[in-house]
Amino acid sequence: MGTRSRPKPKHLAKKLRQIRLSLGLSQDGLIERLGVEEEVVRSTISAFERGVREPSYPLLLKYARLAGVSTDLLIDDDVELDLS
Repeated sequence: MGTRSRPKPKHLAKKLRQIRLSLGLSQDGLIERLGVEEEVVRSTISAFERGVREPSYPLLLKYARLAGVSTDLLIDDDVELDLS
């Protein structure tokens, strides 16, 4: 029984950046609004937004709740994120 790597969402980084910008937040402001000051630093948010790293599921859930969307919307590459 091996482990399979899951496909990486291609548009997740763009969607995470879109959430932050639509809320008018800096990376530091986003960290504060997510309530993750103790676990996440600005360079981590930058890595998420550049697609270098992916947030953990609990953090992805916080992003989704902050934006008022489902996590499915964030990871589904076939769905555009519309925050207007």
